[in-house]
Amino acid sequence: MSTLTALVTGSSRGIGAAIAAQLRARGVTVIGHATRAVDEHTIAADLTDPAAPARIWGEALERGGGRIDLLVNNAGLFSPNPIALSDIQWLDNWEDTLRINLTASAELSRFAVKHWLDDGRAGRIVHIASRAGYRGDSPDHWHYAAAKGGMIAMHKTIARQYAAKGVMSYAICPGFTDTSMADDYLASRGGAGLLADIPLGRVATPDEIATIATFCALDAPESMTGAVLDANGASYVR
Repeated sequence: MSTLTALVTGSSRGIGAAIAAQLRARGVTVIGHATRAVDEHTIAADLTDPAAPARIWGEALERGGGRIDLLVNNAGLFSPNPIALSDIQWLDNWEDTLRINLTASAELSRFAVKHWLDDGRAGRIVHIASRAGYRGDSPDHWHYAAAKGGMIAMHKTIARQYAAKGVMSYAICPGFTDTSMADDYLASRGGAGLLADIPLGRVATPDEIATIATFCALDAPESMTGAVLDANGASYVR
């Protein structure tokens, strides 16, 4: 069997870096993405640029010899957007978060699905969504919750419509994870006080989320397509 090739967005740190490392450890050729170049394996692109997803996909295909087998939609933006901001500030923040967390993922998913359908090959997409997509988030994070809810709905649609063609889709909904993106939020919301809402008593580690993502990308049975896997220490159960 030939080596699989994966495109992992937001791979320079946190969950994305852990996913890239675990996939490489399993023999997968990983093409990463980050806002700024970090190494020769990473495509630099700012996802607030509407042209970025097409450029990322095109460059990834070139690097992959015309073949991508796995897509991991991990890149995300988590920044506050208080309702007291000016109308234009609030809307700008909303649109940036939706573009990075949802629209760019949708564009890349579309490119991937078309690629696999055109070539008559199977492929897998793993979406890193969020607990917020189901239970909502803070008053300053309407946009984040909306984007992740949209990602979950998109994932389910892809799974339902393309399973018979060999395209599998899986989604993971972490709660708080020990990354730089979550650190500031935890501090701003009381830190230890938030942990009281997590029965496990701690937040997840990037490696834990990466283990689930790697399983979905490589080992999950096809019958699991459409599944949404929670990883939140039982802070939200459904």
